[in-house]
Amino acid sequence: MNEQDFEQLWPATLAKFEARFDQPMDIQAILFLIGVNELGQGPKKLSKDQKIDVLHVAVCSLLEPFGYYEYTGLDKDGWPHYVRNEKLPKLSPAEQERLMQEAIITYSREW
Repeated sequence: MNEQDFEQLWPATLAKFEARFDQPMDIQAILFLIGVNELGQGPKKLSKDQKIDVLHVAVCSLLEPFGYYEYTGLDKDGWPHYVRNEKLPKLSPAEQERLMQEAIITYSREW
């Protein structure tokens, strides 16, 4: 994604999440919401470990279109599982954030 598109799309995507959930959002909150959506089990109490797993589900789901992960199905508890297709390149924290922002932009276009 070129810089000009990103500079337009990221604030619009962030605003879309904030409007939908009526509160300020950061990447962690958005990742959690995407993970819960991908889990597809509706509202439920999650343990600390499950919350971390929800974030992992979000990251895998977001990076699947980039070819880094492939969805393999649900486990017996209904949790989605992915296999890593290729190793992520070494990225600085800023580059990691940018990749996730671009993936969130792509994901949010679907709704």
